[in-house]
Amino acid sequence: MQIDILTLFPEMFSGVLGQSMLQKATEKSAVNYNVVNFRDFADNKHSTVDDYPYGGGAGMVLKPQPIFDAVAALKEKAESKQPRVILLCPQGERYEQKKAEELAKEEHLIFICGHYEGYDERIREYVVTDEISIGDYVLTGGELGAMVVVDSVVRLLPEVLGNQESHMKDSFSTGLLEHPHYTRPADFRGMKVPEVLLSGNHKFIEEWRNKEALRRTLQRRPDLFDKIKLTAEQEKWLKEVKKDVE
Repeated sequence: MQIDILTLFPEMFSGVLGQSMLQKATEKSAVNYNVVNFRDFADNKHSTVDDYPYGGGAGMVLKPQPIFDAVAALKEKAESKQPRVILLCPQGERYEQKKAEELAKEEHLIFICGHYEGYDERIREYVVTDEISIGDYVLTGGELGAMVVVDSVVRLLPEVLGNQESHMKDSFSTGLLEHPHYTRPADFRGMKVPEVLLSGNHKFIEEWRNKEALRRTLQRRPDLFDKIKLTAEQEKWLKEVKKDVE
């Protein structure tokens, strides 16, 4: 298996990948790790990989260009042209053993580890095949999540564990998922930012963000609605969203 990891902090992985079963897996030629600093793919003289979010708000958003180009370069060099591209994200599907077993059957995995407020939404829509969350909490970045997933997958590869039967016996602030994020450029290779975010009308932007948060929660984690109390306005928006989804 080929495992590529895109990160702004490659040094975080040196100790983890060079120890225990993860190291033994490389010694047995079961896996090859390639840790890449995607800042190297930035196309500007300052090598910046983030920018302010359209519509305003706190934090910075990872730009699409460095990650798009980094993934494209990895695919170009790969023997398998259809790798699974995994985004570590609190909004992803809850990680479970069945997912580890599924990923362990792949030839090539690419992990994207983000930082800052979030990712430009076009990364999710056009690059990523899987979004994974290791739990309902927020870390400073995706690196620790990637380590968890890599460890759980690699140990399932043939001949990594001494006993092949061992693994067979192994046993948020608003309460909603967050709305999509976008940053510059407004038109990236024909993929455009929603017009409302460029309008400058903060009332419309806030309404769009609320509706999109409701939509994403409805589609991905409807169980969260059992744990929160919506305002009258959110209830109205949720009814509108349900009509769109139906």
